[in-house]
Amino acid sequence: MSAAKVTALTLEEANRILGEMAAPCVRGLGLAVEAVAGNKVRLTMPNGPHVRHAGGVVCGQALMSLADTAMVIGISAALGRFQPMTTVTQTTHFLRPVREGDVVAECRILRMGRNLAFGEVMIYAVGGIDPAVQVTSTYALIGERAAQ
Repeated sequence: MSAAKVTALTLEEANRILGEMAAPCVRGLGLAVEAVAGNKVRLTMPNGPHVRHAGGVVCGQALMSLADTAMVIGISAALGRFQPMTTVTQTTHFLRPVREGDVVAECRILRMGRNLAFGEVMIYAVGGIDPAVQVTSTYALIGERAAQ
């Protein structure tokens, strides 16, 4: 069986997917896709009162939502389009707090199988070089690819 050629996902298409497919609570985070390249994507999230808890740092729930969303866009980029999918696992390591600056998530798809996709997301404060959060995820693909 030959592999079908994947059409590159444009930045405009990635942001359209983000706007149309994300749940309202995720859209409320203010995420934006900044870059798309093959099996890699970069998203940003503004650091404001809507994502900080009483301790003044970006809360884990917002960071995990950012990582989860980055995976959806990353898988879509690897496929060249959006396809229904669902999170199977998400392992999150909080390495340091994000206090200042917007937040950047860099997602890399590690493996695309017939039914499962595996990826890693590294989250940084803008301008930071040390990651604040490291996430590994597995997604189940639903629809055409899984049926092949």
